[in-house]
Amino acid sequence: RMLVELPDHLPVLPAAVELATYRIAQEALTNVTRHARAGRCRLRLTVNEVLKLEVIDNGIGLAGAGPPGVGMSSIRERAAELGGISSIGPGRSNGTRVFVQLPLLARA
Repeated sequence: RMLVELPDHLPVLPAAVELATYRIAQEALTNVTRHARAGRCRLRLTVNEVLKLEVIDNGIGLAGAGPPGVGMSSIRERAAELGGISSIGPGRSNGTRVFVQLPLLARA
């Protein structure tokens, strides 16, 4: 089961932020499908002064999924390229949580 939480209205985003958000979400959801053995997954996107993307599943977690692959480093690199932050770790009770925060203003 997949739950998607999006703002009622998305502002126009800088192209680099839009593309990074899409690719990060794509990678996180691919990991859920391929590795997590999850029954539920939630994708939450919020946009205020910054863009926040969170993907949480109730699967087997990182320890059960094997060694980290290219996807995890890709998520971290995409966020860092835009001056953002990322966190990939356990969910609150089980599973995995991917969190990314990206600035909406161009870096100087």
